[in-house]
Amino acid sequence: MPIVVNLDVMMAKRKISSQELAERVGITTANLSILKTGKAKAVRFSTLEKICDELDCQPGDILEFRKE
Repeated sequence: MPIVVNLDVMMAKRKISSQELAERVGITTANLSILKTGKAKAVRFSTLEKICDELDCQPGDILEFRKE
């Protein structure tokens, strides 16, 4: 898959758990897990904005494009 999700890396850098981030962003831990594992087919900009706000990062820190 050419889009790689580095959410777990950013969460580790910021020392925040999945449960804590999910609560702060307002999504379920299950949906956060789907996003973290790269199984999500889409992500709402509003959700991405909240995640970036909580992790103090840019979307490019979380999402990466890799050529196959």
